[in-house]
Amino acid sequence: MSHQESSTTPRVVLVPTPIGNLGDITLRALDALKEASVIACEDTRRARILLKHFEIDKPTISLHEHNEASRSQEIIKRVQDGQVVAVVSDAGMPGISDPGLRLTNACADAGVPVEVLPGACAVPLALVGSGMPTEQFVFDGFLPPKSGRRQTMLTAALERESATSIFYESPHRLTKTLKALADLDPERWVCVARELTKKFETYHQGNASSLLEHFTKQPPKGEIVLLIAPQKLPKFLTDRSLSD
Repeated sequence: MSHQESSTTPRVVLVPTPIGNLGDITLRALDALKEASVIACEDTRRARILLKHFEIDKPTISLHEHNEASRSQEIIKRVQDGQVVAVVSDAGMPGISDPGLRLTNACADAGVPVEVLPGACAVPLALVGSGMPTEQFVFDGFLPPKSGRRQTMLTAALERESATSIFYESPHRLTKTLKALADLDPERWVCVARELTKKFETYHQGNASSLLEHFTKQPPKGEIVLLIAPQKLPKFLTDRSLSD
């Protein structure tokens, strides 16, 4: 959408929402939610908490992984009928390990305009905060719960020469993942970013074996981003790794 177009131009608007701290919502995101005809939500109950906090009263419909294919056609019809449909996930950027990708492609096929707003996303936040190389990185989404597939993905991450690897991981599987990493490469530099933007935000950095020891003694809680350093590190990080 160009700057000249009206904010009421019929379209789909992907609206990032805070990943923890409600103060991270943008003015454009608030305007989009206020101006929308309807808001499509990954979980309408969670979205209503956010909307109530910002005193936004709009009708909501669900848009999640189980109904995105069919719901996309309904949303397209709404836009063709002149509506503005805002799309939010539970937190962060719609389409990044959250619903939104199928809808975006369906809109492209139907010639329906899609506007994407900038905003909160845990991936770049964790990458910068980890202190790991940022020139190249690979985001692989959630690590699989099955140990065999998880091992395959971790092995691929350890084989990357220049790209930092980024994963989402659940707290109750983190120690198993760190154990797998420590078995494969105990000295590989790793960062566990927890509860980003929230009160108890932490970045734990160290080699795989030391982080395994730490989280075995202190089981983690909250949302987690796991980062694995590439094989080739800049000298400042190599020196730091050796001294820690």
